[in-house]
Amino acid sequence: MKLVRSLMFEIAYWLVTAGFAVICTVLAILPGKRPLSFGLFSYGRTIAFIMRFVTGIRTELRGTQYLSRTPSVLAAKHQSWGDGFIMVATVRPLAFVAGDHLMKYPLVGFILNKAGAVVLSNEGGEEARARMAASMERLKKDKRHVLIYPEGHLASPGEKFPYKKGVYHLAHDLDRPVIPVATSLGLAWDRKSFIKRPRTIAVEFLEPILPGEDKDAFMRELEERIETRTAELIAAGNGEE
Repeated sequence: MKLVRSLMFEIAYWLVTAGFAVICTVLAILPGKRPLSFGLFSYGRTIAFIMRFVTGIRTELRGTQYLSRTPSVLAAKHQSWGDGFIMVATVRPLAFVAGDHLMKYPLVGFILNKAGAVVLSNEGGEEARARMAASMERLKKDKRHVLIYPEGHLASPGEKFPYKKGVYHLAHDLDRPVIPVATSLGLAWDRKSFIKRPRTIAVEFLEPILPGEDKDAFMRELEERIETRTAELIAAGNGEE
């Protein structure tokens, strides 16, 4: 049964994604960011709906009181491709940090540019630095939360990668607090498995941290908070099986 539901999800996911790629391209042509923001929000909500009613993955949101009107940097644990959909469906409006590998896709690159995404390059260079600087200038005038995955990798439950200091520089340059985000989504949608498991998972927004001037102390605190709470959510999730 899990295999059938997972296959149905994959089919629905790709059909919805293709449809919204066209819709969001049209919305990106319109003046301003609001039409595209609504399109991306609707896309996230639609995928979240499919996750719930096709695969049986239900999301319990916690700590949403920290999502005040003050724009923040959301530093999230990344266990699954579903993480991004849940964040887009929950936080509106939302800006995000994306890798430049996404820019090669015809419609995606155009949509990301119009959405004001901060595009990071692994290879650097003058063009990449100029693009990054332009993105930062736009964000300084923006009132949206910014989503970043500090590890830069998908991590299975119990797995951890080194946290990159780009999250500190982003928050420090924007002069914004950082909201750590823990999750147990990997228990239902593991990056290494095609099978989606029906269960309730948690996404928890934690108390904000100010970047301050001590970069290393900030990084230690951020990693400890995210990893500790994520481990607790995973342990609680495993205990419910």
